[in-house]
Amino acid sequence: MIALDCGDDFATWRDQARQLLGHGIDPATVTWGQTWMDDLLAVPTPLPAGPGPFHARVPAALLAQLEQAGRYRGEQRWNLLYEVLWRVAHGDRTAMLAGDRLGSELQRRIRQVGREAHHLHAFVRFVPLPEALAKQLQLDLVAYHEPAHDILDSASAHFAERLGRQRWLIATPHDGIRYDGAQLDYRRQCPEDWRQWARNADDPGAELWLAYYRHTFNPARLNPGALRQHLPGRFWRHLPEGPLIPELVGQARHGKQRDGQALEIGQKQGKRIGAGGTDR
Repeated sequence: MIALDCGDDFATWRDQARQLLGHGIDPATVTWGQTWMDDLLAVPTPLPAGPGPFHARVPAALLAQLEQAGRYRGEQRWNLLYEVLWRVAHGDRTAMLAGDRLGSELQRRIRQVGREAHHLHAFVRFVPLPEALAKQLQLDLVAYHEPAHDILDSASAHFAERLGRQRWLIATPHDGIRYDGAQLDYRRQCPEDWRQWARNADDPGAELWLAYYRHTFNPARLNPGALRQHLPGRFWRHLPEGPLIPELVGQARHGKQRDGQALEIGQKQGKRIGAGGTDR
């Protein structure tokens, strides 16, 4: 077995796969990021040196698909890509299509990665820094996010376009990206200070936002299944309104809340208005 480690980097995997393909190394004898065969007679073999005799031409569309699918975190992450590449390079382009066993999994991973990029755009919550701290860190906004797949570097240009010349930072448990108003600085290993800034930022407008969210919540339109489909629970703890969601859903289910303002308005004293329209 040839046991390889590409560091979960597509460019590294592509170079390794090109070398393997050139030497005609079958996908069944290669593994990435896993222990090689648990067999007393099996001996790990190094990657062949130099380019091999086999020269394959693959469509550009396949490389784009492989790069997108390579952002998927899961079992057989890189092995599947090499299996698809091997088949296409040997003339079987059905491996790229959804009707094929491999192609179906390839397309599913591409869809999952695209969906995770949408989640990044929809659920990142930037926290504005106080003026003194913003000057010290050379940042205006910070955010912490936990994507399921490696989409931060490919999907974050969206914020550079939307936020103009504001300086921002997004930190994740794995990687991080920073924008200084002109250029993006992506780090495959998120610096610990970036992570601390993002996780410990105090949002000065959080209370106002929570009051707005609580008062505009409409129990009559509550659909828990659709809520979790479009706003997965794993994102709740990083949203300012996250702690409110279970509370509001529970109240709505038990009929304790008829509209978003019912509880707080019911506790207010109010005024008594006379028949002539004047206060008594």
